[in-house]
Amino acid sequence: MIFAKAPVPGQVKTRLIPALGEEGAATLAGKMLVDTCREAVAAQVGPVELCLSGKLSHVPAGVEVSDQGEGDLGQRLARAAERVIGGGEAAIFIGTDCPGLDSRRLRSATSELERHDAVMHPTFDGGYALLGLRQYDPSIFSGIEWSTPTVAAATVARFNALGWSLHVGDMLLDVDEPADLEAAGISLKA
Repeated sequence: MIFAKAPVPGQVKTRLIPALGEEGAATLAGKMLVDTCREAVAAQVGPVELCLSGKLSHVPAGVEVSDQGEGDLGQRLARAAERVIGGGEAAIFIGTDCPGLDSRRLRSATSELERHDAVMHPTFDGGYALLGLRQYDPSIFSGIEWSTPTVAAATVARFNALGWSLHVGDMLLDVDEPADLEAAGISLKA
């Protein structure tokens, strides 16, 4: 399950606007969304669902689209997790801003999820780029201070409290701030 916003100028990657401008930030968001969808489909680990906020004019091949719905990120993730896991499937949640989250890492996370209750790829900024779950509990997503450096640690604490086994994968870079562009090898040139 890929969670993303439609690449609308001024509404996505707003922290990158000082470096890229509104159009540039939206263009980058659109490219990362397509790249993420392509990697998820290439992983061949199950159906790929794009949980979208907003509308896309073109949906990448092999991807089903659903609406994220209302609420904060935790409420939206919780609804999707409850739906998928309640239907008897494991769920892997990813965003679109982590170039290092490729099909190989998605396959590896899926494999680890067969042996653990949860899988996480944390990010250098304190969040996570991937969260895989075999079971659902509402505490995983409630009361989290989203978009802060405490997201991954708070989520790990929830797993510990539940007594769930967790596999922690590679620490990855997500692209949120202008400094992340150079670290990810993304050129500022048109």
